[in-house]
Amino acid sequence: MTAFVLILSSPSGGGKTTIARTLLAAREDLGYSVSATTRAPRNGERDGVDYFFLTRPEFQRRVAAGAFLEWAEYSGQLYGTPAAEVDRLLVSGRHVIMDIEVQGAAQVRQRRSDVVSIFVLPPSVDELLARLGARGDHPPADLERRLRQATVEIDAAADYDYIVVNADRTQAVAEVAAIIDAEAHRAHRQVTVLEAIAGFKRELAEAADQVVRPS
Repeated sequence: MTAFVLILSSPSGGGKTTIARTLLAAREDLGYSVSATTRAPRNGERDGVDYFFLTRPEFQRRVAAGAFLEWAEYSGQLYGTPAAEVDRLLVSGRHVIMDIEVQGAAQVRQRRSDVVSIFVLPPSVDELLARLGARGDHPPADLERRLRQATVEIDAAADYDYIVVNADRTQAVAEVAAIIDAEAHRAHRQVTVLEAIAGFKRELAEAADQVVRPS
């Protein structure tokens, strides 16, 4: 099987990070691409685990060096995916989950052909507001920016391969898992099976020759 890149995008509070973490805890065929950001760590977040937390000058230095597969500015902070992280995980044979916003997702789709993209949609505006409010760490001005940004992000949902409505986390996780399994079984990713098919064809041709060959 050929591993692929799986993009999960959603508005802030849409649930993409929770879905990604749940799948990573349950499946050995997945690896998480840790992103870099200039925002400050939230309570409980660890450098190199949740994000690579960088200063803005350091982030910009890495952009200039071409170290990011994608990067974008979101709510006043910079976010990016180190290309080396993605390559490391793919070489290990694991699908790579990228928890990124729509600008970054568009860049990755332009630069790689091995991408499956899923947009995670909140079930309603009221539910999205409730999830953002429950965090309790967004000042009003920041919350307003996130809500306005959400309108732009949702407009991009139709550009994705799949849309999953996250009304129930368990169901949403199951739907994303089903997509991963289906995509992993696409014919062009089944390298071992394709090799077996080639051998099968040779044996069929030999058997046909045996049938028509006079004794």
